[in-house]
Amino acid sequence: MSKRGTHKNVAFICVILILVLVMIYSGLRILESTVFRSPEEQQQTPSKTITRDGVEYFPRQDITVIMLMGIDQFGQMESSGSYRNTGEADVVALLVLDQTNESYQILCLNRDTMVSMPVLGLGGRPAGKFFGQLALSHTYGEGLEDSCENTKQTVSEFLYNIKIDQYVALNMDAISIVTDAVDGITVTVTDDFSSVDPTLTKGEVTLNGAQALTFVQSRADVGNQLNLSRMERHKEFMRGLGVSLNKKLESSDSFGLKLYDQLSDFMVTDCSANVLSNMLSRFAKYEMEQILSLEGENVRGEEFYEFYPDEEALDKLILQLFYAPKQ
Repeated sequence: MSKRGTHKNVAFICVILILVLVMIYSGLRILESTVFRSPEEQQQTPSKTITRDGVEYFPRQDITVIMLMGIDQFGQMESSGSYRNTGEADVVALLVLDQTNESYQILCLNRDTMVSMPVLGLGGRPAGKFFGQLALSHTYGEGLEDSCENTKQTVSEFLYNIKIDQYVALNMDAISIVTDAVDGITVTVTDDFSSVDPTLTKGEVTLNGAQALTFVQSRADVGNQLNLSRMERHKEFMRGLGVSLNKKLESSDSFGLKLYDQLSDFMVTDCSANVLSNMLSRFAKYEMEQILSLEGENVRGEEFYEFYPDEEALDKLILQLFYAPKQ
């Protein structure tokens, strides 16, 4: 099997993490976990621990983890009618919501990260494992829930089997829809886009929907053309979207639900559709701490780029985000 199919110069922005979709649904999940769970459940310590330098760490129970995927396809989310599809997960990000500190962090995973992933065979049945780029994990399955679950399992296993509470996957169309819905997103352009879109001049630019898609999508003929550089633009887009989205949420209680309706045809999620709109105000108080990415080496493989994370740095990052020292 090829390490990946034809390399598509397409990316999606993990910043959809700040979308109302995630805010509302994860907010509802947080409400359930903090209000409706019994005291006995809240105090229960998980049995799985990790020991480092004589210190025991256990999985944090005060976080909610949402996996966000950007699929390199346009159009409505539809079944491929097969156990394989062509929709690669060009961006995979984890939104880690800290209920204790009322804050959140974002972990962006390089789509070229080399990982072991489940293979789905005829009828969608498990058919072993494959070592390849993370983006390929979504191509197993018909492109809907089964593909998302396959990526979810891949990411969980890669990060020491952490618990991923929910997932949201969106097609490329969502970038333009969201950007125009928030009346533009202001970013600082540092790369040379002159051969791709002359309107994206260096400096501060307020992107419209079409420009936003170019800003987060383009890699060929932009800068050094590496995915690592494109991920930095993703982070810049995230910050700008956060500002624009907050303004909209403050000015309109119904904005989130309207945006959700606009995105629904381009989305696959395991989140409940029964949402309480007043959860928006709860999440508006959460503050962003950091946008993180893995340290590692980006190398040219036989055909395509491959990213190999630094194992020691990966270990520290997993403990930092998902574990706490045992008291």
